[in-house]
Amino acid sequence: MTTRDSKGPDLERSLTLLWSGRTRGRRGPRSRLSVELIAQAAVRVADADGLEALSMQRVATELGYSTMSLYNHVPSKDLLLEVAADVGAGAPPDLGDTADFRRAVRQWVGALWAGFHSRPWMLRVPLDHAPVGPNQLAWLDRLLRPLLAAGLAGGEARAAALHLTAVVRGTAQISMNMAAEAKGGNGLPHAGLARVVTELVDPEDYPALTAVHAAEAAAPAPADDSLPFELSFGVDRFLDGVEGWVAARR
Repeated sequence: MTTRDSKGPDLERSLTLLWSGRTRGRRGPRSRLSVELIAQAAVRVADADGLEALSMQRVATELGYSTMSLYNHVPSKDLLLEVAADVGAGAPPDLGDTADFRRAVRQWVGALWAGFHSRPWMLRVPLDHAPVGPNQLAWLDRLLRPLLAAGLAGGEARAAALHLTAVVRGTAQISMNMAAEAKGGNGLPHAGLARVVTELVDPEDYPALTAVHAAEAAAPAPADDSLPFELSFGVDRFLDGVEGWVAARR
């Protein structure tokens, strides 16, 4: 996301706050209240009570300061969400040797998937521009390493990283929404959905959907995998495409 004012988005202000305290050569006394402390408090509030509970006033209460004191460091709610999302992302996983690029990418995907499930509120933070925070850029950098090692060129690696991030984010969003609806009694688990489709859908009108549900019902349980099937299948086929693309170009 990006900060907005009467003149529109202000990416420069976002960059200044997200990298606050990381600029080298800055001297002089530091304020007891900082963007980092405010962001950490915002993450604690969101972790405890969700994104709906996150406000400047709630964070000020958490830190023991006035709301106006927070505005001196983080000028808007949009920016509060932005710095909280970056701090909430944390550090990326250590992928080790990237020679086995498939293993490294799958490890990265699994870590991002786990992060979204541990902090689902991050999926609800609006995104208006590419990640520019230090933690989010660190996640991007960590994914680019195995993609470059696989033989993709710079622009290709960035496009592949963007696609994988979108796949994990979108799949996690759908998965958690369906789980929440089923838990609250407003939706159906996958098995219940398959039963309803079987009973209500006319095979002549929906032949492909009927065939898919029938095949899923007859299929054996999938082998143990570090990623859920709905995610791993797409990721693995994408990596097949990367390997094929690089091999054909060589």
